[in-house]
Amino acid sequence: MSFASDGQGRGAAGPETPAGTRPRLKIQPLRRLMPYLARYRLRAAAALVALVVAALTTLVVPVAVRRMIDFGFSAKAAALIDSYFTVMIAVVAVLAISSAMRYYLVTTLGDRIVADLRADVFAHLTKLSQGFFDTAKTGEMVSRLTADTTQIKSAVGASVSIALRNLVLFFGGAAMMVVTSPRLSLFVLAAIPVIVLPLVGFGRAVRKRSRAAQDTLADASGYAGELIGAIRTLQAFTNELLATRRFTAAVEQAYEAARGATWARSILTAIAIFLIFSSVVVVLWIGAQDVMAGTITAGRLGQFVLYAVFAAGGLGQLSEVWGELAQASGAAERLFEILSVEPEIKAPPQPVALPKPARGEVAFDNVRFAYPTRPDADVLNGLSFTVKPGETVALVGPSGAGKSTIFHMILRFYDPASGTVRFDGVRLPDADPADLRGQIALVPQDAVVFAASVAENIRFGRLDATDDEVKRAAKAAHAAEFIERMAQGYETQVGERGVMLSGGQRQRIAIARAILRQAPLLLLDEATSSLDAESETLVQKALTQLMQQRTSIVIAHRLATVLSCDRILVIDQGRIVEEGTHAALSANGGLYARLAKLQFEAA
Repeated sequence: MSFASDGQGRGAAGPETPAGTRPRLKIQPLRRLMPYLARYRLRAAAALVALVVAALTTLVVPVAVRRMIDFGFSAKAAALIDSYFTVMIAVVAVLAISSAMRYYLVTTLGDRIVADLRADVFAHLTKLSQGFFDTAKTGEMVSRLTADTTQIKSAVGASVSIALRNLVLFFGGAAMMVVTSPRLSLFVLAAIPVIVLPLVGFGRAVRKRSRAAQDTLADASGYAGELIGAIRTLQAFTNELLATRRFTAAVEQAYEAARGATWARSILTAIAIFLIFSSVVVVLWIGAQDVMAGTITAGRLGQFVLYAVFAAGGLGQLSEVWGELAQASGAAERLFEILSVEPEIKAPPQPVALPKPARGEVAFDNVRFAYPTRPDADVLNGLSFTVKPGETVALVGPSGAGKSTIFHMILRFYDPASGTVRFDGVRLPDADPADLRGQIALVPQDAVVFAASVAENIRFGRLDATDDEVKRAAKAAHAAEFIERMAQGYETQVGERGVMLSGGQRQRIAIARAILRQAPLLLLDEATSSLDAESETLVQKALTQLMQQRTSIVIAHRLATVLSCDRILVIDQGRIVEEGTHAALSANGGLYARLAKLQFEAA
């Protein structure tokens, strides 16, 4: 399953579920938080005890009120009233302490659960297949990790606690109403179905509208993330006004969806309060008739009314909390949609171990492949070749020929539709992807540099590398010269996406990262494309020395970089149309010769 925009920012089913479907949950999504709650069962139990104690102490108050009314406020009853008020102070103290404990325990429990959930969702995202990210929006995923988890935090940290407290007050108040006056209780209890049914019906509408509001907000967040990530291009083409209009329209759509959800909650609250307190008024009128008839004392009626108010207030607040829980339920549904996605690429139950030491041999046998987003367009069409250990092979061909896809297959970002890819004689589906990728160093054409220090970016190639190893890798990549000129050297922060570095500097950082990895197989995707002539010469020397010790596959658009390769594979429309050395291919007069003529004559 993968997520694509369906016009409202919602995740649409992709290649891992039937297209156009969304799994319908048979239980409330919030119930799927129970495993997280179970991790902290002692804290949850303590919070529940504090909650029950606070609610029960509240239910003690009407008993004291009845006794005072029935005994009167005469001088003879002064001592009794004093004792009652003394006891009430103690009850209030217990109520204050238990309420404070409830708030602390429940709030920290919500924070802890949401922190665990965020960590799990992010960890799961990092393990998903590339097919998922072909259609998923980065901004929407970030929105789910932030805005949706905040909704859940509000529910788990406060709404659930309030709901449980009001449930205790409702059932406790209802039970005490029966004890106080069974006859009057019948009138109140008979009204409960009339009250609850509208709450359930409107609660579903609130949840639906809340989900729509969260989806549209995620859509706006995704659009904003995309624009901010390309702010230089945006400003270079002076499209600020267009971007602002589109984002404002997305925000307005999110506002309208949120307003609809709030309107539904408002109607729900109004209906609940009217029905609940109307029933209390009716019962109070009936009770007044009974007092005048002498069938019940005024104190007992007062006690009954207070319990009725507690029960009614609890039920009324439940209607408000229900709306908040509905929003959290929609957020939980969106998060668990991600957690329910199973990666297509994963380790088999009993993976085959790769040979030790690894040789770096790669073999393609009649491989066919089409991307999940374009299943009818084969990118690789019966591709077969072998790269021997220690060999340097270049992949050359026009754009869209399938060169980068070959790298994706070697890294097992995707599995072929048919045919086999092997590493050191082991079929890739039989090996653990993590073990496979641990034997490969990649230098992409667009070097990825993170918002961290220079040293941290280089050490991304091998996390256990020492500072000296990092510096040696930088020196080998001819990056040390500009790093050491920086104010803080290797500890210099390079900004988001390496914005503080030039394109050539970012590329040399990526090369240093690959050198540090010490992998038996190098994948170089036009690794010197962003370098000036002087830097390219220096880095090419470093790469030439590096490639002598390991297997290397080079994607080359500039043919001057492949002159020294052992073999050149010319790829066109997913097939190998030519193979040989530069000299042999230039003499053949085929596709390679035409490409070489265009480039070298232009130069």
